[in-house]
Amino acid sequence: MGKKLYVGNLGYDVNDVDLSQLFSQHGTVDSATVIMDRASGRSKGFGFVEMSSNDEANATISALNGVEHSGRALKVNEAKPRENSGGGRGGYGGGGGRRY
Repeated sequence: MGKKLYVGNLGYDVNDVDLSQLFSQHGTVDSATVIMDRASGRSKGFGFVEMSSNDEANATISALNGVEHSGRALKVNEAKPRENSGGGRGGYGGGGGRRY
């Protein structure tokens, strides 16, 4: 089973192919995705890479975390599952009702 890695502080010109090529130097890449802003279509500066094994993932973290790429020091670590924030803000705000 592979391990999903978070890659932060990416240059805004880095795309999925660039990310995959960078990480494939350290093991087998199952997938590489740069997260894009829906509105502007521009990179958000981070992405995720899935490596084919835990050993390759750990070696990649050691090799690439803090390394400069596209003028920026990469932040590479194990991706954490997204926390459920409870779904939106909801409610009608506070403040009590009007008094007449």
